[in-house]
Formats: sequence, structure tokens, C-alpha cells
Amino acid sequence: MTMNATVPGALRAASPVYADPAAAYIAANEFDRPTLVVSRDRIAAQYDALHAGLGRAHIHYAVKANPAAQVIRTLVAKGSGFDCASRGEIELCLSQGAKPDHISFGNTIKRASDVAYAHSVGVTLFAADSEAELDKIAAHAPGARVYIRLIVENSMADWPLSRKFGCAASALPDLLDYAKALGLTPYGLSFHVGSQTRKSEFWNPVLDQVAPLWHAARAAGHDLQLLNLGGGFPAFYGESIEAPRLYAARVIEAVEARFGFVPHLMAEPGRGLVAEAGHIASEVMLVSRKSADDVHRWVYLDVGRFSGLAETEGEAIRYQLVTPHDGGEVGPCVLAGPSCDSADILYENRPVLLPIALRDGDKVMIRNCGAYTSSYSSVGFNGFPPLDVIVL
Repeated sequence: MTMNATVPGALRAASPVYADPAAAYIAANEFDRPTLVVSRDRIAAQYDALHAGLGRAHIHYAVKANPAAQVIRTLVAKGSGFDCASRGEIELCLSQGAKPDHISFGNTIKRASDVAYAHSVGVTLFAADSEAELDKIAAHAPGARVYIRLIVENSMADWPLSRKFGCAASALPDLLDYAKALGLTPYGLSFHVGSQTRKSEFWNPVLDQVAPLWHAARAAGHDLQLLNLGGGFPAFYGESIEAPRLYAARVIEAVEARFGFVPHLMAEPGRGLVAEAGHIASEVMLVSRKSADDVHRWVYLDVGRFSGLAETEGEAIRYQLVTPHDGGEVGPCVLAGPSCDSADILYENRPVLLPIALRDGDKVMIRNCGAYTSSYSSVGFNGFPPLDVIVL
């Protein structure tokens, strides 16, 4: 990546967001390709806020949100645990100083050889949601602690998760019994309220579903120790959210009201830890209309769904843009990426309001992109470069 030390003054002056390190860095530099700039100081501060609110609950950062080595190293220094989905993520965390007993293998779909690897390096905590996965763990990580992931309904998240992960509530008793029969330790339960659960009270319907299952399992003789709350902790994308410490504290208050004392609580924030710490430096490639009387302009950026902005799928995540013309007259726009793929449209059903003065070559900053951008970025689809990443 090539940068010049020129300062786009109009962009820098356009918004007070430049008080944060990543935004200030983008304002002070030029970029010749889309670049994600992430502030470790912001991540550390967000960790501290979540940690204060979560209390006894141990944070296991969802590595998939942003796997930059410097991010992992920052969180290792903070004492974080890590939720890993693959051998590669486990290797990454170990290479940055994480202890094996701070790592959980949280994917319920694991290669047998990866289970064996994790066991060989000292990882002892594994997720499962089926008999077949329990068989695999028993064969390649004998005696391991396992937590069973549940399908949950009634998600009020902006991005509810599908039924790809988790077992039905009716299957839970048999899976716990089966794990014990295999010589594994049925250690706990996990669930996920859905990504970007904007309000803490949105957790309540899911907690109401899971709590009776927890109590029934313990009444049946399973000495469950761990309740894994999963992710769902939100970031700001234009709609108001609670401050992270208050949000986390209210979630824990709701958990304790329904579950009572749980020996080990775990939370797996990803987006809620890193999203607001990073922004993307981007450029407008084209502004056009499809006809003379078209109400909407089309604005094409040099970054799209295949180079980092995959979470615009379904327009669930609404990224905020900062431009050199903020404060002037605005009009509705369809926002799209640069590739020759008709699916590379970011926002069309709900057009975005952008300045009328916006032109080709204008620099824009896409806010709060520290999560699920660099990790989703493809390897040069259509010849357009994937995201560069700079960690401050």
C-alpha cells in the first residue's frame, strides 16, 4: 500500500469523529486502495468497559470478527479468552501468547484432525450440537469438557442467526446423556441471541427459553458448570445503543434473575469489541444516474461486498459514511461496490442520503468497520484488491 502524507483538510474538518485514532489517521493520509485502520487503544477501552459490565463472566473474544495478530495480542495482554472456529484460529491465538485453557473450540462443525490438534496443544473445551460431533470429540479429545449449543427462537437481533448451529431443545437431554456415556464431561450450554442485538432487553425472550432447559438438565443429574452467552453485543451503525458497560451489566442482571448462580459464565463478543475501533478509507469511483429523471443517484465505491462489506447482505448492517461535503444538501443514493457482479450492491431497498456535491475521486470514510470486514474480504475478486489493514 502506498500512502502520501497529504492531509485532505475538508474531510478532516467535516466531523468530530476524528477525535478517535483510526479516524484521525485516515484524515491525515491518502490511500491508493481500500484500507481498514484499527485502533488497539479503542479495542482495549471497549474490552475494559465490557469486562466491567460483565463482572464474573469471562470474555472469550470471537476471533472471526477481526483476526489481526495485533488485535489478538492486545486482548491476550488484557487477559481475554478466545472463541476459535478452526485450527488456524487456535494457532493464531497460541502464537500471540494465549494460553490453551483460555481457548474454546466453539465451532460445532470440526474436522477430526483439528479436534485432535486442539487436544494435543491443551485445549479442553469444545462445542457440539449432535451425536456425530460428540463421537468425534470423544475419539480425538477423550475426556474433554463439552458444552451443547442450543437453537434459540424469538431473536430480536438485527441479524438473527440461522438454524445452521445448535440442537433443538427436545434433543438436549439425550445429547447430555450421550456425552456422559462417551466419557466426556457435559460441562454446560451455549446459545447466541443473534448478531447486533441492539438493546439489552432484547435478550430476555431468548433467556426465557434457555433457563428452563438449564434447570431441567441440572435436575436430571448433570452438574452443568458453564453457561456460554455467545455474542450479540452491538456496535453503533446509526441507531442508538446502550453504552457497553451498562448493556453488559443489564444482560448479566437478566441472566442471574433467570439462572441464579452459575459457576462459570462466558461471553463471546466480537462485533461489540472491535467494530467501533476501525474505519475504512475508501474512494468514490463513480456517481451517476440511470436516466435523466431517475430520483436516485448511484454511488460506486472502491470497496464492496466482495472486498470487505459482506455484512451489507440483506441491508442488515447500515454503515455510516463521512464525506468531505457533510453538512450540505443531501439526496437519496443507491450505494454499490466496484465489481462486475450485479450482487455487489450495498444499499438499494433503503437508499442512503449522501451529499449532492459528492463526486468521483472524493475520499470517504466508512465508520465502525473493525468487525467482519477484513475477515470477509476475498482474495482479489474481479481483480479488485482485498482490504489492506493497518493496526495502530
